[in-house]
Amino acid sequence: MRIPAHSVCTAIRDDIVAGVHERGSRLTEELLARRYGVSRVPVREALRTLEAEGFVVTRRHAGACVAEPTEQEAADLLEMRLLLEPLGASRAAQRRTEAHLKVLRGLVRLGQERARQGNSEDLRSLGGWFHETLAQASGSPALASTLTQLRHKIAWMYATEGPPDPVEYWAEHGAIVDAVGRGDGDRARAVTALHTERASAAHRLRLAPGGERAGRTDRVRNSQHPVNTPSLRH
Repeated sequence: MRIPAHSVCTAIRDDIVAGVHERGSRLTEELLARRYGVSRVPVREALRTLEAEGFVVTRRHAGACVAEPTEQEAADLLEMRLLLEPLGASRAAQRRTEAHLKVLRGLVRLGQERARQGNSEDLRSLGGWFHETLAQASGSPALASTLTQLRHKIAWMYATEGPPDPVEYWAEHGAIVDAVGRGDGDRARAVTALHTERASAAHRLRLAPGGERAGRTDRVRNSQHPVNTPSLRH
């Protein structure tokens, strides 16, 4: 069975974000093909996509390597998100479907329930699904794709502290959905801007074992683990 390149791309990207493939390390087609149980063709296509996204760079005499973003590049990502998340919410207020609204409301109800229970692991996943759905509701595939890439890169470069008050945090999600449901683009933009700004304050650049910031030339080291091809997300 031929494994699609986008599935291999997702697996490699996830491992880069998790630190399995260290910053600056070489990504050889042969080793990646063996790791993910595929031929070199989808690996080659995946590396081209990841280079376009900024996760991979091609170096002379070295080939494909994991990118090593600077602190300024990391800061730029948070600033871009501060600009684009409110835009997405504003557009969602005008373009969302009833299906989008149903999912967003369901996520808020579940998030508020988990927040009261203090389940932080569930809240992290639910928050990601919420913002993914909100971006899709914008009706702009280009904007949704850009926001998805931003979230991947921010997760790669930053460690995120949980909100000091999860109940209040999810109340902000509820306020966003209320504005989107009423079709109030200005309100949706304003409350999302405030929410994103508060969330950004909880981001800290990841640190390497030596204590230096990982946005420079340092590496984030994580133990390697096998990836089974059937588990790749599509």
